Order: sequence, then structure tokens, then C-alpha cells
Amino acid sequence: MPQHPPAHDETVRMRPEDADGRPSPDGTRPAPADGHDDTRPVTRDWLLGAPDQAGPITGAAPAVEAAQPDADQDEDRSTQALDMSGPQQPGGGMDTVPVTGAPEPAAASSPVQDTAPVADTPDLPPPGAEPTAGSGGGPRWRRRAVLVPAGAVAVLAALYGGDLLLSSGDIPRSTVVAGVDIGGLSPAAAGAALEEDLAPRVDAEHVVRADDVTAPFSPLTAGITLDVEATIDSADDQPLNPWTRLTSLFSDREIEPTFTGEETALAAQIDALAEQVDRAPVDASIVIEGTTPSVTEPADGRTLDREGAAEAVIDALQSGADPSTPIDLPVDVTPVDVDAAEAQRVLEETVEPALSAPVLVVVENSQDTAEVPVEAIAASLTFTPQEDGVLAVGIDPAALQTALGDELAVFGSGAEDARFEVSGGAVTVVPSVDGTGVAPATLAEQLLPVLGESAPRTVTAQLGPVPADFTTEEAQGLGIREEIGSFTTNIGNPASGTNIRVVAQEVDGALVLPGETFSLNGFTGPRGVAQGYVEAGVINNGEFTTAVGGGISQFATTMFNAVFFAGLEDVFHKPHSYYISRYPAGREATVYYDSIDLEWRNDSDTGVYIDTAWTPGTITVTFYGTKRYEIQSISSNRYNQRAPVVQEKPDDGNCTPQNGSTGFDITVTRVFRDLASGAELKREDFQTRYAAEPVIVCIPPAAPPAEPTPAG
Repeated sequence: MPQHPPAHDETVRMRPEDADGRPSPDGTRPAPADGHDDTRPVTRDWLLGAPDQAGPITGAAPAVEAAQPDADQDEDRSTQALDMSGPQQPGGGMDTVPVTGAPEPAAASSPVQDTAPVADTPDLPPPGAEPTAGSGGGPRWRRRAVLVPAGAVAVLAALYGGDLLLSSGDIPRSTVVAGVDIGGLSPAAAGAALEEDLAPRVDAEHVVRADDVTAPFSPLTAGITLDVEATIDSADDQPLNPWTRLTSLFSDREIEPTFTGEETALAAQIDALAEQVDRAPVDASIVIEGTTPSVTEPADGRTLDREGAAEAVIDALQSGADPSTPIDLPVDVTPVDVDAAEAQRVLEETVEPALSAPVLVVVENSQDTAEVPVEAIAASLTFTPQEDGVLAVGIDPAALQTALGDELAVFGSGAEDARFEVSGGAVTVVPSVDGTGVAPATLAEQLLPVLGESAPRTVTAQLGPVPADFTTEEAQGLGIREEIGSFTTNIGNPASGTNIRVVAQEVDGALVLPGETFSLNGFTGPRGVAQGYVEAGVINNGEFTTAVGGGISQFATTMFNAVFFAGLEDVFHKPHSYYISRYPAGREATVYYDSIDLEWRNDSDTGVYIDTAWTPGTITVTFYGTKRYEIQSISSNRYNQRAPVVQEKPDDGNCTPQNGSTGFDITVTRVFRDLASGAELKREDFQTRYAAEPVIVCIPPAAPPAEPTPAG
């Protein structure tokens, strides 16, 4: 069938025509054939964006050319065809787009309608009002609807491209790093700005605060430095998102600075701070000076959150915080059991009456008497916090016996416990001796109820045998017969030597039964001036300084090595943050009362007796028991070595220069061998990381400016 070229875009539609090439006179479409799955027409208006008010698409069917419909068919289609009222243009009918490649129908006598009814669209131009061949391809209102948005998009695209081109090679605008505006600068200029404005703030000594503890913090000592190049790299990426580029005109683009760090150096600084912060909870209690009691205030326990502290420091440095503004560090708090009110109650109701007068001791059928003076009562009273908040009062029999001295000798002779004696490297048992008279433990039980009474106060004691608390048989049954481990270290200075001597005397003769755990802090208690300790050298924040009790870590190191070679169980030990050359690398320990302890367990079936030997130049700790293993120590090479940083400090009288030391990692292996065959039984690794100790250079203060020379 001949086809006449349409007056508009022929790629979007085709329409059936009759023999003379014109549409049917009434402008309607043929009715669909029976059984044909009808589809909506795709009109030219729809393709150009006119509103679609037709029903949903229900299917698809091949388009066919339809024959000229008759009048009856036209009447049947009157409810389906588009309203064609109004003047008709030549060739004006509803345009459709058939499925390409559809076969032609076998006969023209079976017309098929391929459209669903379409609602009126009164706001659009009349159907069939198509442009003529010379009209430019469409109505003007359509061209404006398309060209205006397209023009706006083109303008925006040009602006976007120009903005991207102009900013190429520079740091994106509005970029801020820790308060330093580097937006729009070249990478070199941005790096210089960071070096000038941010790096000094990062390198400066800061102040950290944990609860009521304030201390200096040196990022350089902690191995933290600003990585300018990496920071510029992270800030240099131009955003491609148009919205991001638009909003950068009105808001800052925050970039976090990048740091280089050395975790062991940072951990060393945090640990040094923790030594000042950490403490066990201290319940309210009562202390007696001579015979005068007073309440000691409680203090909640606290522990520095080491991981949180490191994060707080990094966050502050990344924000470019003012070095003089304290960095608050997180602290975990442990509340006390006994408060001050409970201690005051015990003081008034029990302690003051107890110390109001002595107690007379008598026995039946005897004229002999003894007196427990107020001083002895004061020395033997004990105060034990309970979990329910009560402060329990007791009397220590051993302290009572010591305080009474020979006062009870009038009733008989006291008992003596068995003990161990070391001579010439051999250990022997000194037998126990039973006594007669008044047993201190029994007397302590009798004293406690009468201490609340007013004077005169009397107890009637029972005379009889006084057995030893630790008998010869018990001592011999512990199997303490030979040396099982020993170690010696050299003492560096007299002040440390004094403290080492004091702690050695306290620990000498300690007996650790099978299954017991020994705690150095628990055994000695506080190590202050009242206990005979003096100021000596310590390392704090990577710098040498002094503190009361300095040097005790050398005793802890000596004891740890005795534990190591005795084959006993290491429960807890902490190496120094920085390596100290007089100690074996990876086999040493530090202590700090109430925060860092040395703990080991007697995991053998026999007892362990501790012998200490102090000289002005050495300290030796030896364990006696029953030897179980031959111990071999194997040390790895030092690896992951870390160079020290150099710190320059003003020589203001408090600066002490130091050479620094290289940080490194090391692994020490403890090999357990059978005593008889030497065969390896097991091994245990101890891995230690030492931070690099900073080099400190003391810089003389700048000379004052010269006086101006008088003119003339």
C-alpha cells in the first residue's frame, strides 16, 4: 500500500491510511478485532512530554493496517475514540507508534483497534494540529518547554566545569585542618601553612588532667608528630559531586590532620601518668598515733582508662587544641565500702572507750597479775572494712604479744614457732617450742568484749600449755630443703640502695605455702617516709626524676628473675616502659604502690622460703623449696628497633639532659627441662616492647638584648 511521507518526525509514528492515503473522515480508529490484546497508543504528544491521562498499559499487540471502517463500526467506536470536535487539520488523526516489524494482516476486512480510550486533554492543542513542513518541527510552546531547562542545564554544566578547571591543582576551597584554613592554596603553600600554624601546637608540651591529677604531656616523647605530607594528600582530593562543591561556598570542609606515631612511646607516657592516677579504694578507717585515735577520710578507687586516655590525647591534637588547655582523660571510679560516718561511729562507740584505761589480767588461784596498758591496746587494735559498710574492730594476737613483751612472763613462758635458717647455701628448720601460761590468742579473745567498759576493767585468763602456731612438723612437711632459684643485681646509687635495703628486710623470711600467691605491694603495704623509705631516682614520662621509694623496681626485677629460674608461675609483672641497661632485657619488672604490682604463685606441692641478702652494692633474692625443673632462658635478637626523638627544652634549672635510648622488641623464652634427663618439658614466651627514650637537649636561655649605646 503506498505511503505518503508525514509532515513531522516519521521516526515516532505510523498511521494506517485508506486507498487515497488519507485517514477516515470521522478521525476515529478501527475497532479492535475480537480476541486481540489491546495496548495504549504511544502518541506524539506523549513523546513530547504532554500529560498522560490514559489508563494503565495492559498488554502489547502487533499493529496492523486497517481497512476503511463502515458506519456501524464508527458508531460502536464512539465511546473509545478521542474527541475530534473542532476544526480538523489535514492529516489530523491520533498518531500511534506501531511495533516495528509487525506483519501485515491477511485481509483488510478485519480491522484491529490498537489503542485504549484516552481522556480529554483540554489544556493541550487540538489533536491533529500538527506543524506544517516548514514550521520547524513542533509548536512554539513545546520548543520553549524543552529549550529553557536544557539551557539552564547547559549553563550549570559550564559553571561546574569552569569551577572544576579553575580549582584544579589546588586544595579544595573552604578546606580547614584543625583551625588552619588551607582552601584554595597550592599543596606546597598549604603544607607551609600547616608547618607554621599547626605543627608547633602539636609539638608543644600539653597539659593532661585525670580527676584531680594534672601532669605535663609531651607528644614528641610519645612519638606523635604531624605528618604534613599525608595530611595534604587527604585534603587534596577535589570533590566531584556538584552539590558538595556548591555547599563549599557556604560551609567549611573539615579535614583531620594525620599523625605519625609510635604506640609503645605513647603507652609509656600513659603508663607514667597512670602511676599517679591509679589507686585502690581506701575505706574510711581509724589510725592511732600513740594512744590518740582519729578518722582517716575515704577515697574512692580510680583507674586511668588507658585506651580512652590515648584516644583523648589524639582527638585533642587532631582538633589543634591550645596546649595550655588541659586535656581531660577518662577515669574509672571504684566506690569505697566504708564511709567517714561509719568510722566516726566506731571511733566514738568503741575506740575511745577502749583506750580510756588499761586492762588487768588475773588468773584463778594465783596472786600473780599482769596489765595490758593502753599503749598495747592501741598497738594491737585492727580495723577491717566489710562489704556491708561496717568497720569491724579486732585485736591482733601477734601484735599484742609483741606490745606486751615480757608482761605475761609472770604466768609462764611463751611459745616459739618453728622457723627456717639459711647458712652457707643450706636451709635448715629451727624447731618450735611450746610454752605455758597465757596464750596471746586466747587473751585477745577475752580482751575485746571488755574494751567498751569503763575502768576498772579486768579479765580472768586461763593458764595452760601455749602451743606454737607453726610447729616443727609443719615446717618439715613443707619440703623446703634446697635452693630452687636465685638472682642478683647491682645497686646503682646510695639512695636507691637505702630503699632496696628496707624492702629486702621486710620480705626476708617470708613463707609462701603451696597454692598461695605472693604480692609485693600486698606484703609490704605503703612504702612511704613513715616506713623508712627515702627519695630516690625514678623515670617519669621518659625523664629521670626522684620520688619516695625510688629503686624498689630493682628489688622487683631481682625477685622476678628468682621466680623465673625457680620455675614458678608468673601471675603479673610489668616491664619498664624504657629499657634500663643494668637489667636483663625482657626479664625485668617495675612496681608502684597501689597501681603496679609484682605477683607470682607457688604452683608447686611444697613451700617456698624467701631469703634476701643486701650489700651496699648488690641485692640477691633466693628461693628455697624442692627443685622441680632445670630452667633455660633464651633471648631473641632485638627487633622492631625505634629511634629516639630529640627534645629541646629551656635550661631553666629543671632541665636534665639525657642521651636517650633506642626502643625495641624482644622475646624471652623460658624452657622447662627435666632434672634427670634434661629433656624439654614445656616452654613459655615473654614478649616485651620498649619505647625509645627521648634525647633531651637543654637549651640555654636567650641572652637579654644589649643595652643601646648612648649617642654622642
